[in-house]
Amino acid sequence: MTGPKSPLLSLPGAVPAEGADEGVAAHYGDIFREQRHLAQGTGFVDLSHRGVVTVTGPDRLSWLHLLLTQHVSELPPQQAAEALVLSPNGHVEHALYLVDDGTTTWAHVEPGTQEALVAYLDSMRFFYRVEVADATAAYAVVHLPAGSTGSVEGAAAVRELPYGRDLFVPRGELERLAAGYGPAAGIWAYEALRIEQHRPRLGFETDHRTIPHEVDWLRTAVHLQKGCYRGQETVARVHNLGRPPRRLVFLHLDGTEETLPPHGTELRLATDPDGRSLGFVTSSARHHELGPIALAIVKRNVPVDAVLLAGTVPGTQDVIVPQ
Repeated sequence: MTGPKSPLLSLPGAVPAEGADEGVAAHYGDIFREQRHLAQGTGFVDLSHRGVVTVTGPDRLSWLHLLLTQHVSELPPQQAAEALVLSPNGHVEHALYLVDDGTTTWAHVEPGTQEALVAYLDSMRFFYRVEVADATAAYAVVHLPAGSTGSVEGAAAVRELPYGRDLFVPRGELERLAAGYGPAAGIWAYEALRIEQHRPRLGFETDHRTIPHEVDWLRTAVHLQKGCYRGQETVARVHNLGRPPRRLVFLHLDGTEETLPPHGTELRLATDPDGRSLGFVTSSARHHELGPIALAIVKRNVPVDAVLLAGTVPGTQDVIVPQ
């Protein structure tokens, strides 16, 4: 299931994205120019295909604190946070990108996941004074890069981040507001910078077995000293007693190949191309400075200095999650 179709697909040069990002533009004609604009702090990215969930009511933060991996019971207004919903066995089910404005907690999530998230949250309301809503039809997400001078006026909520700002804007105002943000950059440019920054994405860097430790979410989305929540036993056990079975790595890919290895491409040792699979590519992109790059999940004991083959494309590793 994908998100709503964006009216910004009518902008000049827009080429629609496919797959999980269907509904917004992959690019507007020049992916490297679009990346450079974002890296320089200009322009914006249309993320209006993402799901939007709101939680209101006086108990919202203390209630969310019981359900999420992040410490949010005392989350100050306007402070951004990341949080996960885990299965009872500690596997990642949802990733939420949060901000509270003092009366409402806003979250954006992967396209198409908001309905399942709202259903789960609703099932956990019990006697708490909270209301959960799927606000995707009413609000759209727009990203402004770090350094942007684009106005946030008209946004219902803003997440301030080291790499930019996420705006929740009224969906009916998206075209008008976007006209003031500068040149549009497509999701391919945004993804290239995400991969460069080693930021995991649900459904890309994760599968049904993923635990937070494997993809570096302990650093950004999990609070290790907070109280009990679903899946916490697994988080604590793996953190205290051992290492996760897999780890996220960053790959510098050989630039002589014409095609990028897609999601799911198996990884093997370059010295043993017919050997066993050691992992798989999760995301790949062409970066305006680094060339072809990727994120990948590999088995924990894969040597960090080993050259890996992504299909037929060699790549060297940068460590994200230690062995």
